[in-house]
Amino acid sequence: MRYVLLTALLVFGPAALGQAFVPADDDQVLEVLPERGGDAQLRALREQLRATPDDRALALQLVERYIALGRAEADPRYFGRAEAVLAPLARANPSPEILTLRAVLAQNRHDFSAALADLRRALALRPRLIGAWLTQAAIHQVQGRYPEALQSCLTVSRLAAGWSGRVCVESVLADSGQLEPAYRRLAALLSVAGPESADERQWAWTVLAEMAERLGDTGAAERHYRRALAIGRLSAYPLAGFADFLLDRQRYAEVLELLTGEQRADGLLLRLALAERQLGHSEAEGHRRTLAARFADSRRRGDTSHQGDEARFELQLNSEPEQALALAAANWQVQREPRDARILLEAAIAAGKFDAARDVLAFLARTGLEDVRLRDLAARVAGRLA
Repeated sequence: MRYVLLTALLVFGPAALGQAFVPADDDQVLEVLPERGGDAQLRALREQLRATPDDRALALQLVERYIALGRAEADPRYFGRAEAVLAPLARANPSPEILTLRAVLAQNRHDFSAALADLRRALALRPRLIGAWLTQAAIHQVQGRYPEALQSCLTVSRLAAGWSGRVCVESVLADSGQLEPAYRRLAALLSVAGPESADERQWAWTVLAEMAERLGDTGAAERHYRRALAIGRLSAYPLAGFADFLLDRQRYAEVLELLTGEQRADGLLLRLALAERQLGHSEAEGHRRTLAARFADSRRRGDTSHQGDEARFELQLNSEPEQALALAAANWQVQREPRDARILLEAAIAAGKFDAARDVLAFLARTGLEDVRLRDLAARVAGRLA
């Protein structure tokens, strides 16, 4: 997802969330998660909550911290921990903040209906809750419901100072037939330094990089991606975007350099394995098997939020276009970002089943979504359907 959700300044990447496993015994150790720089705050919150387990405000801070880490590192186990802490708080008369956090967790497992229902409840109780409006905008945008997304973004612009509302608006307009003017306006906004947080600036520069890439301005796209990554806090969203940029330009050694040590996130491991395959790297096959096991585990949990990446895995690593097409088509029914359109078009072409991508062509025509990477793929499919 191409969004930061200011509920906890969550940075979009396409992180998936399975159903949380809550052990019966609080002392049961399932796995020790890595704690990267800056997680003294996380340790402190856990210790404080153990000492004062009835402190709801403290519990919500811990939930927000877990969500932020889950988004940044694309690690679903942090989301599982967030669900475990949040569940007792949401059982009776949940507050708007609790409803919004529960919606964020539902959003991450692609249960968009449940997420939107919680957001409607939250906004009925507190109409000025910016995090709820942003989360609602993100869900509508990923579903390709751009008028609804724009209305939520415009509300954020009225309620909040800073970049969040403006970036939200320009991101939606860029998907709605206004890519070039939206890019110019966002570039002008980012040229003026503001008080925004590092997470928010990294998100905005990554959105700008994606716009430039869709316009075909590869030089500007690379500059913007590097600007985002130079901000310091690495997250899955800009890493995945820049890795895809490099893969498209066959700069495989740079992908290895970028993603070494980032194998915990399935999406990043996929991109690393794709580069390793092209270079004949010794770890390529091991990483392919690891991905196969992870995707199989997700299916056993009933988690379908990995389908876009799994379709790419089947097409580009397993050379199974039929399986890739089935996954890409199922994924398209849930989310409709440019990368979702791309994998469905690519899988349809590879499988020789061009009719399966007919809905993508209709969607592009209806919305005006622009992307030079999709243009040629769509033309190939349309030519075979004519």
